[in-house]
This record gives sequence, structure tokens and C-alpha cells, in this order.
Amino acid sequence: MKPEEPQSPESMRPRYADLFARMRSQNPDERDAAFDAVLFERRNAIPDLIACYALAKKEYLLRFYAIQLLGFTRDKGAAPTLITALDDPEPMVRAEACRGLGDLGLKSSLEQIKARLDDFDIGVRIAAAEAIAIIK
Repeated sequence: MKPEEPQSPESMRPRYADLFARMRSQNPDERDAAFDAVLFERRNAIPDLIACYALAKKEYLLRFYAIQLLGFTRDKGAAPTLITALDDPEPMVRAEACRGLGDLGLKSSLEQIKARLDDFDIGVRIAAAEAIAIIK
């Protein structure tokens, strides 16, 4: 089954839309190269990463990549999307959102992260506890 192709909104620049499409490749080298390209430009890609997360509703791996890369930006502008991702249906994405918020060190996100201490997934609970320890 081929992954869903999200429609690129006007706010997503073609370069990043192409890189996100390549992150869906079955070829791990192509996926890694696309991820690394966005990682290298992560601060510039913030609006596109936010759009990618919003558009990849049925693609948890693409949402995971977007949240991971947003966390790596260490930019407070990524916080609203990271906070939204704390409620993602995929535990892997929720855990990464905790890590990203921990990296940002935002005390204002502590209550939302603390709510993940009761998550059904152990990985999310561990990531939340680690993020809380970093922020405090």
C-alpha cells in the first residue's frame, strides 16, 4: 500500500515538500539523505515541518520525523506543534514530542508534559519523566 500523498499547502515550499516525499521512500538511503538535508536546514524549515506534521495524518513515521526535527531546531516557535504532538495517536510521536519540549526547556510546557506521565505507553512515560527532569 502506497503512503498517502499530502497536498502541499501554499506555505510548504517545494524543496521541503520534495524532501518530505523522499522521507517516504522504501529506500533507506534516500530516506536518510532527505532527513539529513532537512536536519542541516532545520531552522529554515520550521514552517514546513509544522505543515508536514499537520498534513501527515495517516503517516506516523513522517509525523515522527517532523516532530524530531522540530525538537532539534531548539526554536521556541516549534513549541505549539510539539505540545499538540503530545496527544498524537502514535506513542513514538508523543515520546519524541516530550524529548523536543525537554530540549526547548520551556517551563510553560511542564503541565502538558506531566500529563504524559500517565500515558499507557512506557516509552512515553519515560520520555516525559526525562523531559521534566531536564526542564526543572
